[in-house]
Amino acid sequence: MATVHHWTGLEARALRLALRLSVRAFAERLGLAVATISKWEKLRSATEPRPDTQAILDTALGRADASVHLRFETLLSEMAGPGQPAAGRRVTAAGPRAWEYESWTDDLDRAVVALSRQNFTFADNLLGRWLNRFTAAELDDKGLYLYARSTALLGDLKRDRGAVLGPLSARHSYAGARSIFTQLDIPRRVAQLDLSLAVVAEMSGDLEASARTYETLAVDDRLSRRDRARARLWVGTALSKDGNHDYATRVMRAATREFEDLTEPDDWSVAHQKLALARRGVGDLTQALHFIDIARSSGSTDSPMQRVRLDTAHGHILLSDVATRDDGLRVLGQAARTAAQYGLVHQLRSIENVKAGSEGPPGASPTVIRETNA
Repeated sequence: MATVHHWTGLEARALRLALRLSVRAFAERLGLAVATISKWEKLRSATEPRPDTQAILDTALGRADASVHLRFETLLSEMAGPGQPAAGRRVTAAGPRAWEYESWTDDLDRAVVALSRQNFTFADNLLGRWLNRFTAAELDDKGLYLYARSTALLGDLKRDRGAVLGPLSARHSYAGARSIFTQLDIPRRVAQLDLSLAVVAEMSGDLEASARTYETLAVDDRLSRRDRARARLWVGTALSKDGNHDYATRVMRAATREFEDLTEPDDWSVAHQKLALARRGVGDLTQALHFIDIARSSGSTDSPMQRVRLDTAHGHILLSDVATRDDGLRVLGQAARTAAQYGLVHQLRSIENVKAGSEGPPGASPTVIRETNA
């Protein structure tokens, strides 16, 4: 509930409007003359009620229900323009309001959709709206939960933009969100952040450590079955990047069966994409093309990033054979255009690395592609 430290005509008018009373009805409620209320309405912050009248206004606000308090605070925030710079210092709101939590939750849902479509600017605006508005210290448990979710999504945004390490990186955001979820004692969210931090470790080149973490999380009951299957798939990804392609293939196949049982077409598609790259790593181009064809035809996602990853993997495989090199360059060109259109800088770098590796003598192997798990 809001507390008014010093009433002026501005706060009095906000209270009248929050109570949904006319000037006359408000005067009757307070036991004051209509002329007094009219004076407050006209002069607003330029006039102050007498001390005894301040007490009457305190009582009227104190007796109002929660909905009136919400309207009162909202009206004051709307009235406090350039002409009333001190309004916020005269009124103290008791933390974020219920309607703000509802708006915050809605914005998080919108941010998830925006991130899935790589609309980074919109997602950044939605998240920044709340993270810049509050600090964790001033929030109750519900607010802290929303703050931690926002911070985790900010980590996803930074990861997808390729900002992996440093004070403004995905790792920093994930660690901050993990700390809050630990404080709130929400084990499932903590485990999900452990999974995200392992992805960051893999992206930064620490393949052995990330593979160990993935293996641990693949049997962690704090995670859902789908997240455990993802962890198992990413064990294979880390192993494949480290050159253990055959073992990686066996691990990935187990994850693929999980996604089939769970009826997760997008994860099924991603798993086959990674299987294709693992088979390309041992020179088995027939199987690599088979798996990438399954990946391209089975996913239902409209994510531009996933389209770029699929095209990049497909082009990477085609470049491995002299007979299909031109087709590979064409597919990579399409991937590069999509990446540039959506500002996928990290993926664009991966494409350029693959293309650069293809510029050697005939039969040379392209540079190993670096993927981002998601």
